[in-house]
Amino acid sequence: MFSVGCVSKSLLHRFQLSFIFVCLEPSTYLRYASTVIHPKFKSLLFLGGGHRQTLAAFLVAGKRQPYRAVQHVFDLAEGDRTILHDDCPANWPDAGPVVLLLHGLAGCYGSDYMVRIANKLNRLGVRTFRMDHRDCGAAKGMARLPYHSGVSEDLLAAWQKVRSLCPLSPGAVVGFSLSANIVIKTVGTCGWSTDDAAGLQCAGPRCAVAVNPPIDLEQCSRALGRWSNRIYDKYFVRRLTGDVQRRLENYPSLPKPWKNPPRTLREFDELYTAPVSGFESAADYYARCSGNQFVESIQIPTLILTAEDDPIVPPDAFRDLPTVEGVTVHIASSGGHLGYFGPKGVDPDRRWMDWRVIEWMMPLLGPRSE
Repeated sequence: MFSVGCVSKSLLHRFQLSFIFVCLEPSTYLRYASTVIHPKFKSLLFLGGGHRQTLAAFLVAGKRQPYRAVQHVFDLAEGDRTILHDDCPANWPDAGPVVLLLHGLAGCYGSDYMVRIANKLNRLGVRTFRMDHRDCGAAKGMARLPYHSGVSEDLLAAWQKVRSLCPLSPGAVVGFSLSANIVIKTVGTCGWSTDDAAGLQCAGPRCAVAVNPPIDLEQCSRALGRWSNRIYDKYFVRRLTGDVQRRLENYPSLPKPWKNPPRTLREFDELYTAPVSGFESAADYYARCSGNQFVESIQIPTLILTAEDDPIVPPDAFRDLPTVEGVTVHIASSGGHLGYFGPKGVDPDRRWMDWRVIEWMMPLLGPRSE
């Protein structure tokens, strides 16, 4: 692995200037979100194509940052627990902006995109909370049940914990890959709105971002079954079956889910994810949790960012999404799955994805206009 250089202070300062004195009225949030124009993505010459971009996202590490987060353990359903990793800037004011970040399948709080974006937001004065899903990262051994693409209750529990720590802060939720689907499902079903809908256990976020979300899980399952995608399928299955084996060692009373280990992610979901999580089958799980069916009910500004050449999440499903005020769907011409390596000079560094997420969110996290 090799390192991409750190962000230039002068470039970061120039980028930060665009957020100063931004002050939006709540009634304009949805309209603002629908009018943002994102710069076109251009890939590095030697990283053209979805597979190269996707593999680069996994192999090319950003500048590693020392771990200084404060860990907050919180409860989930069924007696499980997990952890939020709280990175608070030294100059963060009371009621300053906060962002909750959620990782993708087989990821954790230390996934490169989680660390990179948290660090960039911290340098812009935003307090970040990186969530470990059940039995991931620092929370290994703390959960008997797995996470999956539809665990809205876990996201709501995490947001409630953030709210208990920062009750007056404007906030956002950002999900990547599998968690991006969780974000879409949650914001489309829980009733969050720009008016902070009554009856919620805690005020919702002002906005949400979903990056490369598998909004049609059945279609994504078929895509992973292609010969060209076998490297991703095998990677996920190897990681997930290892997690299950470790979970069985930690909790010997749990039933063994299979005699012969699954060979594909579809088989894993059929044999383990679906029955353990209360679904009749993998097909039932996919049908009930795919995010595309929840988009029309979203009431807060939401950015859905994906790529035309994502090998794991086909772009066709995004073209069929309904038009919803405040929901922006941007399909980049390239970028792969969580890749988006671009040339120098467009942004403070080569990570196009990071800056689009930050650029879109920051005006919505500023002080409300009176």
